Amino acid sequence: MSVRLRSGLAAFRGNKRTVPARPAPGAPLAEVTDLRLRLGGREVLAGIGLTVRAGEVLALVGPNGAGKSTLLAALSGDLPATSGDVRIDGRPVGGWTAPELALRRAVLPQSAELAFPFPVEDVVRMGRAPWAGTGPAEDDEEAVAGAMAATEVTDFAARPFSGLSGGERARVALARVLAQGAPLLLLDEPTAALDLRHQELVLRICRDRAAAGDGVVVVLHDLGLAAAYADRVAVLHDGRIAVDGPPAEVFEDGLLSRVYRQPVEVLPHPRTGAPLVVPVRGGGPERPAADRSAVRNAHPGLTSA
Repeated sequence: MSVRLRSGLAAFRGNKRTVPARPAPGAPLAEVTDLRLRLGGREVLAGIGLTVRAGEVLALVGPNGAGKSTLLAALSGDLPATSGDVRIDGRPVGGWTAPELALRRAVLPQSAELAFPFPVEDVVRMGRAPWAGTGPAEDDEEAVAGAMAATEVTDFAARPFSGLSGGERARVALARVLAQGAPLLLLDEPTAALDLRHQELVLRICRDRAAAGDGVVVVLHDLGLAAAYADRVAVLHDGRIAVDGPPAEVFEDGLLSRVYRQPVEVLPHPRTGAPLVVPVRGGGPERPAADRSAVRNAHPGLTSA
């Protein structure tokens, strides 16, 4: 282990913190009430209400600029709310110290950058820093090895992080989050830089973590992945949650066509029945204005473009 990493881990040992108990199935891990958040004088999130529960994968979807990443940052405590309430493990997110919060939620940002050429294994081991000086620290090596195996990065454990491809970096960053072992995972576009095989791998990992009792919130652009792997989907539109529920109920062609400003069809998968979202191509006609009005009336969170 590098000297820098040993120093970083040691910094946590002086912080007294309570190791959280494993959450009960279905227990609320994060709760958002009437959240409003302004950035640069603009209201980015308006009146958001959301609960994340142990044992579920919740996908946040919506077009660019809808507020998905901002909501994830508010959930993690990285962006303070302008008004409203964000709670992690029953306490306002700002009421936890950084080391205490790190035991309860792990965050994967959109991009992973490091100033120094740490070996991959050291980067993954950084995820164990919150546990330094606690009983679970005895499991560090097992947690690191397991996370690297799950994300298929073991073969280049000794390579410098700075020498990896974008997709390899993304998987190493996810391995760090998995090694952290927090019961709430907040993942911002974890599949963006990945090929087809590794996109599926990441979402299977999300499902596995939920099956083990964790809560996973994942920002996705691929509606097919959200439909196939998420228990719930929250569709964001203009800083609000337009609709929240199981993919089979939420993914409706009128709603999605309106939110994404792109005509789509939603079809059942011939084998699994999961919704397949297919863009209407070839200059298909726009949805009639009467239909668009009906969609807005059925989903009051939607506003005119």
